[in-house]
Amino acid sequence: MSEQPRARTAEGVVEGRQRTGDAVFRGIPYARPPVGPLRFRAPAPVEGWEGTRQAGEFGPVAPQAGPTAEVSLGDGWLTLNVATPSVGAVGLPVLVWIHGGAYIAGASGDPMYDPAALTRAGLVVVSVNYRVAVEGFALVEGAPANRGLLDQIAALQWVRRNIAAFGGDPDRVTVAGQSAGAGSIASLLTMEQARGLFHRAIAHSVPGLLSTRDLARDVTAALAARTGATPDVEGMSRITPARLAAELTALGADPADHRERWGRLARIGVAVCPVLDGEVLTATPWQALSDARANGVDLLVGHTRDEFRLFSVMAGRSGTYTGDETRTALDLFAPTPHGPDAYRAAHPTATPEELLELVYSDALFRMPSLHLAQANRAAGGTSFLCELRLRAPAGDALLGACHSLDVPLAFGTLESPTGRYFFGDRPAPRIRAVSRELQQAWVRFATTGDPGWPAHEPDRRLTRLVDVESTTAPYPEAASQRIWEDHHPTPMDLT
Repeated sequence: MSEQPRARTAEGVVEGRQRTGDAVFRGIPYARPPVGPLRFRAPAPVEGWEGTRQAGEFGPVAPQAGPTAEVSLGDGWLTLNVATPSVGAVGLPVLVWIHGGAYIAGASGDPMYDPAALTRAGLVVVSVNYRVAVEGFALVEGAPANRGLLDQIAALQWVRRNIAAFGGDPDRVTVAGQSAGAGSIASLLTMEQARGLFHRAIAHSVPGLLSTRDLARDVTAALAARTGATPDVEGMSRITPARLAAELTALGADPADHRERWGRLARIGVAVCPVLDGEVLTATPWQALSDARANGVDLLVGHTRDEFRLFSVMAGRSGTYTGDETRTALDLFAPTPHGPDAYRAAHPTATPEELLELVYSDALFRMPSLHLAQANRAAGGTSFLCELRLRAPAGDALLGACHSLDVPLAFGTLESPTGRYFFGDRPAPRIRAVSRELQQAWVRFATTGDPGWPAHEPDRRLTRLVDVESTTAPYPEAASQRIWEDHHPTPMDLT
């Protein structure tokens, strides 16, 4: 008999791999490959199998766009992975990880997401591949919108059916994600199809990216025109996924022909994102929760202090932004009509670059995160808030407390390629201590609903400031909070 761990799911038996401290199962299909007649369709139920299915390798990634895209090999994109302290356990808390990647890239098999430290702490960890870029989020005539979100719901339904076979409790499921993964979770909080599939949520660096139908249709028309296809299921299905992904990369890198029509969307290098389509998504998460059209949950929200710095450094723009670029950023992304002047008044000694990074950090991540916490509380949930203030030591600390810095800290994957990029080859003991604190907060929250600090309430607005010496204090970005007080994120639209 095999010495490798096995689990019997509703679809069939899977055989994983035993590691020191946990058992891992990879590449388990939760829906059928979305190709051929199933392309651009809602996820179709996975077919069962006879015998034992090997689950030792990650499934292929969905076709991706952007400068960091992985190459897609194979078409079985809709798979998930399970890591468990013990297949024989009963009733362990479950954490379902939804990766980021700007809705155009990313994969569950990234070494930064290795769940070993979290499973050692007693969690069953599920990580999900879902459709991104054109396959997942382009608005294609004749196809359901937001297919990537529908994939995530199908994965959560799989967890509901099967996680007990891996030692997990289907009634103690926490969804967690960062960046586009956090934006996905914000949407899932308000989607009727997701109700009852999870019970708590962790959302770090929630993006305020949503599109109207008009803008999304215009983007798809531009993509189709680049290929000579019609912007509907029939036409787009004639173009290979790899070609469409490449065209989306090119469109995001140089949207000059559409800058006047696409407004904010043309400035962020991401041409597709969730669409407020009126069916899958009927309202923004902030509006739905604030208006009590969705129920609040136990929610842990985080963002970093210097969110946008990562993008400045990666683009080679640090120290080069001009006054004209700052004025454009303020005009496009600060709340209207008085936001630009309010930023200048609140930061009278700031350089143009500092102002630009402030407004981008606020508009894209910090204020959507704060407002999600507030809206969730208004909807009857309990919200906890944290801000990562630890500076990345690598590269002469130029990155500051930037976007994505919290992910290898929470997973304890400081030795992953991304971890080494931020923290160097030998992270200092103080870095490891911050990693343990954030990781323990996740584990406590997924287990008990309490990360270890007070909830964020309107009167005190307490926030955990995660650093070498962490403290709990009123929300630290008070000036930005005042500027955005009555301005929830709104969908990007044609200008």
